[in-house]
Amino acid sequence: MSQTHAFRHWVQLEQPRLGTRVLFATDDFFAAKERVIDSAPPVFIDDKYDDHGKWMDGWESRRKRIEGHDHCIIRLGVPGVIHGFDIDTSHFTGNYPPQASIEACNSSEDIPEEGWVELLGKTDLAGDSHHYLAVDDSRVWTHVRLHIYPDGGIARLRIFGEVQANFDGIEGFVDFAAVENGGRAIECSDEHYGSMHNLNAHGRGVNMGDGWETARRRGPGNDWVIVALAQPGIIERVEVDTAHFKGNYPDRVSLEGALFDSDASANPNSGDWKTLLAETKLKMDQQHYFEALEAHSAVSHIRMSIYPDGGISRLRLFGRVGGDSE
Repeated sequence: MSQTHAFRHWVQLEQPRLGTRVLFATDDFFAAKERVIDSAPPVFIDDKYDDHGKWMDGWESRRKRIEGHDHCIIRLGVPGVIHGFDIDTSHFTGNYPPQASIEACNSSEDIPEEGWVELLGKTDLAGDSHHYLAVDDSRVWTHVRLHIYPDGGIARLRIFGEVQANFDGIEGFVDFAAVENGGRAIECSDEHYGSMHNLNAHGRGVNMGDGWETARRRGPGNDWVIVALAQPGIIERVEVDTAHFKGNYPDRVSLEGALFDSDASANPNSGDWKTLLAETKLKMDQQHYFEALEAHSAVSHIRMSIYPDGGISRLRLFGRVGGDSE
């Protein structure tokens, strides 16, 4: 399950569990518009048909017999800066659109009519393929509009970026690792069975697949993951949740923090990492709470190490908004 594309350190803003919704499509006769942001990888079922024809796992419009083209509008669950897209035409071969383009806007309306800005110009597509396309724009967006020319099917649209949370007026503890607050897992030693991006998802894990899990380590060393915090600060409380991990939870965990000026500087082998939580035993399938952390100054990134390998469902890192950051 390892993700090796160029945008793997960014959050997938299209996730329905963040509140993202497909609000409109000009046509979705063959395949429902909502499927284009389904979190699961697209599948092909050879002999599955419905009342409209061949069932396809994605968004698919009918063959256009008039002028124009089709589009759909997606409202992001949380506003974000967009750094790239994956227009995925997996399993669409004779029915994919030859071209696509993407616009975005920042609006309080559900389905905006104005304010759209082109992020990706008309781009050629291939069938049954991933198309990873970078965006160089620092503005914050709430909506995305995907155009296909003239019609056809898209299996998935992945929208990679960073959440821009607003902490104005918020007091007390905030989970600076949480994806909805702008936290991001940016690098890990291994994610063979479960993505590092599950660690800071909302709520508790729904099953063992909804966590970060590494392969069984057969050599020396241990596994680790680096999380970029929503904002630099002092971590005062930690939760490490091994929900659903029973025969495969890590024996021990430790946490280190450091203040880096960029994600690129957060090297796992840097000498700047300082201990927040020394190696501590874990138990299967339960939430572990830690408050007696080592004294530390503000940190921007956390490195969680697990010994020697295994699965963690969630990591929560609580600090105070506007708290001491010196």
